[in-house]
Amino acid sequence: MEGFTQLAWISAKAFFIAIVATPIIRDVFRSYNVVDRPGRRKIHRHPIPRVGGAAIALAYAVSLVSLRDIGGSLPEHSSPIWALVWGAGAVFLIGLLDDLFDLKPVFKIAGELAAAVLVFWNGVRVETIGGAPVPLWLSFVLTLAWLLLTTNALNLIDGLDGLCAGMGLCATLTLFGAALIYGNFPLAHATLPLAGALLGFLFYNFSPATVFLGDSGALLIGFLLGCFGMLWTQKTTTLLSVTVPLLALSIPLLDVSISVLRRFLRNRPIFGADRGHIHHKLLELGLSPQRAVLILYTASIIPAGLALALSVPSLRRYQAYVVLAFCIAAWAGIRRLRYAEFDMVGDLLFGGEFQRTVAARVRLKGLAAALEGSRDEEQWWDTVVQAARELKWARVCWLGERSIREEQLSSGGAATWSFRIPLSAKETVLAEGYLDPATPQMDLVRFADVLARTHSGNRQKWGSPVLP
Repeated sequence: MEGFTQLAWISAKAFFIAIVATPIIRDVFRSYNVVDRPGRRKIHRHPIPRVGGAAIALAYAVSLVSLRDIGGSLPEHSSPIWALVWGAGAVFLIGLLDDLFDLKPVFKIAGELAAAVLVFWNGVRVETIGGAPVPLWLSFVLTLAWLLLTTNALNLIDGLDGLCAGMGLCATLTLFGAALIYGNFPLAHATLPLAGALLGFLFYNFSPATVFLGDSGALLIGFLLGCFGMLWTQKTTTLLSVTVPLLALSIPLLDVSISVLRRFLRNRPIFGADRGHIHHKLLELGLSPQRAVLILYTASIIPAGLALALSVPSLRRYQAYVVLAFCIAAWAGIRRLRYAEFDMVGDLLFGGEFQRTVAARVRLKGLAAALEGSRDEEQWWDTVVQAARELKWARVCWLGERSIREEQLSSGGAATWSFRIPLSAKETVLAEGYLDPATPQMDLVRFADVLARTHSGNRQKWGSPVLP
């Protein structure tokens, strides 16, 4: 009991340091014009200081130093905490440099990897998965991947006043509660001081914010939470070791996973900025920024409560049901946000689009082979006409240098589209058709490329000069 009282006092110290230091740091950086200016992807209307993470780092560091003054068995419990200090300091420094000089993503990632290597070297690492030990090389890879994921997940979700700090507070308290239930004292002593610092900072960061976390704060919070998750897994030997950190960080992890998948589907840079994050989609639904933040708080509290429930020994047998229920709820929430990329994937997989796309590619490949094997122009043209007939087009016409070939394929009225395919400077194929979803698909750009390529390639074989 005495140890808990001392821990509560240290956490209160972190809270009061954050309360006092945040406005001071805010005003200092405002005087040096280190501010986040309004922009297309931002909702604030005035420049706001963006290095508020320095107050959180200061409060947390001072609280950790206070652990040295605690007697009894507490220094032994607190020793794993010091293993992550150097890595956390490196991440904070990288974030601070980015806030000041706007680093390129490759330098930020390199700094995060270096910080992850530091904590791995000091013994904070992924050692087991579901209770099964992993070899050292796999532990190294998993540790780096996990810390990169959590560090950037919290950074990417930092788009509304109070959102990242509030999400970090919820996840920190969740892991603290789970640590108390499970008797994981190192984790308890690592998490509660950070919760105090975040709570003090939120007094100035919740809407309307007068200071932002900046990358120095968002990266630090994400990195520490990733380390806390590994401290948790080192003391558990069941599937619970994976479930609790994932549920505690579920909303940020879900957001970064969706972002990566969306950008991959759109063939866009993974680290590029856009307005497709979960909080952006909530704003598009007509919610105010404050209400969007409160909804996301609620969405993070529910899985946090489930994580705490799973920490109770008598409820651990329900882990699979809880994970399944969360996955169903997450799927329903993503559907509600109306991501066009995922709707398209659903149409491809379950709406027949994939089969139709494959059929169109196979049809085009067969057409290319038939055209390349044509003996003369007549056979080449007959193959084109036959393909147009199968596609249920209205008309195809070959406007040659010396003649015109035309095939009327349908009498269904005037065509609703036309497509002109230049074969050379003096020859063109004109195709016309109807806008009917029931007709077979064909990529007209690829179709045009096949016609132009096979016509030019066969000219010499047919004994006709290629036209300039």
